[in-house]
Amino acid sequence: MTRRVKEFVDIEDHSSIDALIDRLVELRDALPPEAEAELRLRGDEVFGRKISISYLRPQTCEEADCERRYAEQEREAKERELARLQAELGVVCYAAPGKRGKLRIVA
Repeated sequence: MTRRVKEFVDIEDHSSIDALIDRLVELRDALPPEAEAELRLRGDEVFGRKISISYLRPQTCEEADCERRYAEQEREAKERELARLQAELGVVCYAAPGKRGKLRIVA
């Protein structure tokens, strides 16, 4: 199974209702099958509102190559950090202070 990527399309609130309907129909027709599209109204009165549409699409070959390259580097970095932490934690710097006492419950 190929990986799917979430894509976003934003529509600003400064448009006529006919232009908005035309844009939404155009987007719906361009969506891939099984896109699982969601429409949300985002923003506020100060910065303005916009309609945000998100949908899932198949990952492109270029995106997969880039992800594979970075995933390998991330794995190597995690392995180096794990080795560093294991070396650091493998050395005991001091003994635990004092004698551990028994727990007393006072009623």
